[in-house]
Amino acid sequence: MRVLICPDKFAGTLSAPEVAEAVVAGWSRPDELIRRPLSDGGPGFIEVLAGAVGGRRVPVATVDPLGRPAEGEILLAGATAYVESAHACGLHLLAPEERDPNAASSYGLGLLLLAAVEAGAAEVVIGLGGSAVNDAGAGMLAALGAPPVDIAGYALPYGGAYLNAAAALGGAPRLRQVSLIAATDVDNPLTGLHGASNVFGPQKGASREDVYRLDAALEQFAGVLEKAFGVTELRQAPGGGAAGGIGAALIALGGRVVSGIGLVSTAIGLEKELDAADLVITGEGSFDHQSLRGKVVAGIANAARDRGLPCVVLAGRNETGHREAAAAGVTETYSLTEHFGSTATAMSEPARGLRELAERLSEQWSRP
Repeated sequence: MRVLICPDKFAGTLSAPEVAEAVVAGWSRPDELIRRPLSDGGPGFIEVLAGAVGGRRVPVATVDPLGRPAEGEILLAGATAYVESAHACGLHLLAPEERDPNAASSYGLGLLLLAAVEAGAAEVVIGLGGSAVNDAGAGMLAALGAPPVDIAGYALPYGGAYLNAAAALGGAPRLRQVSLIAATDVDNPLTGLHGASNVFGPQKGASREDVYRLDAALEQFAGVLEKAFGVTELRQAPGGGAAGGIGAALIALGGRVVSGIGLVSTAIGLEKELDAADLVITGEGSFDHQSLRGKVVAGIANAARDRGLPCVVLAGRNETGHREAAAAGVTETYSLTEHFGSTATAMSEPARGLRELAERLSEQWSRP
């Protein structure tokens, strides 16, 4: 039997390649196992693409959302550079008590973009997702030479909360006419009820009062970006709310938004592998209602359903109902929390749990 293993990461525990490796290690039958780990633009974006497109991974010194030194990298493949925003803006870079989207900045992403430009890239693909920031790319623009300034011309402090005083940009971004592509499967707009602050702010540490303040600040900054770059309707542009509004800044810079999972799937030849598979195994850390709205698992399950293939989801935890999962194309779902009977064990020993679940699946699905 030909088994296609194409998971996303298990956030906070295992990368997508590590998840795939654990499943392979636990499979006990002599089947053909095809590993195609995935990313929708969030953490693991470069790791997954590097295994597919080759190229050269270049270390880049950058900073985390609070301005502390951090290690990043860019992937150079021909005239294209791939950048992962989570290397500099990732929520995983902060301890829970440090999460504060009022002060967190995307400055580090700007340093990664500068490195890609200086490397001679004609096109830069930026994976967006898993961010700790809510500053609509203001920090990124500052690193590129275009800091937001107040009405007196003074540069604003870093962080989304201060953008309510933004009046203009204090320079032009140093991008040398490179083409920008934002890779994400978040279609939320920048502002409003479904915008970056309201939907993603709370998981980054924002209180209800913070959410109102941040949404108003992004509303103000959107006007600044529209005036600076001659764009319109930036507040409601699909994908503008990705990575705390970095999507909107990239759109203002002339970038286009593409599906992260679509880009990765094309790079790794996923369609061809799906056509040849007998069983599909995918998964992610938390399988919930957001998973069924354009994320990796939903895309894989839909593709499997269209081909009449069974699709099994392995998750750290499962918060979806059987009916809604089945409607999306999921045949069965297994979670580590249910397997171990403990969230703590699921978080501390995810690889062991995946190996054990894979052994169970191989006995259930493998043909004699």
